[in-house]
Amino acid sequence: MAEITGDQRVQSEVLEGLATAVNHRRWFIELAVPYLGDDPIEIGSGLGDYALEWSERLPRFTATEADPDRLVQLKERLAERPNISVRQMLLPHNDRGDYSAAVSYNVLEHIEDHVGALSSMRDLVRPGGAVIIIVPAFQFAMSPADIATGHVRRYTKKTLRAAMTEAGLTVEKIHYANALGLIGYFMATKVFRLMPKEGPMVKVYDTVVLPATKAAEQLVRPPFGQSVFAVARVPA
Repeated sequence: MAEITGDQRVQSEVLEGLATAVNHRRWFIELAVPYLGDDPIEIGSGLGDYALEWSERLPRFTATEADPDRLVQLKERLAERPNISVRQMLLPHNDRGDYSAAVSYNVLEHIEDHVGALSSMRDLVRPGGAVIIIVPAFQFAMSPADIATGHVRRYTKKTLRAAMTEAGLTVEKIHYANALGLIGYFMATKVFRLMPKEGPMVKVYDTVVLPATKAAEQLVRPPFGQSVFAVARVPA
């Protein structure tokens, strides 16, 4: 059985802090929308911030969480959304499904057997559906914050593509996102050894820097970024 890695208390504190980064979240929500289909499942929904916004656009949505305590919080928060189902899920597993897509943001880096986890996501999705992934980029940016929250690796486009291909998926799109965010994250967490929690730095970045970064990256894909975004298809 796979294990949940990292300090769950620290993870929850980071999730609560980053929930205030509204522009960042909306950017990443928009990236996935074209590929979700009509009945997607999210792997690792955390506190449900993404699930709430995606579900507003969809007839059905399934949110999942591995940590039992956060699962309780997630069920309570989403209880009044009749189109959202909530279930516990820990990857890798042997379940099969017929979802239109599986979307997982900042989860794969916590899992030792990431190819097995991607294979599990593939098996949850109907043929032709999408597996949509965001993971943190570049191993040189691995910091005490990564370790405390249970990250076992960071990715490049090459390493994420290789893992998805090995899992039997066909990569359709892959690119870096949030170039200036990588610089800010490296300085904050690696140089100054801070945790990415709610505070003035997050607020300033989200309201001032991020909108300009998003606009620029819609014109030109950067050669680096804080995250890698990928979409792969389940073979028909």
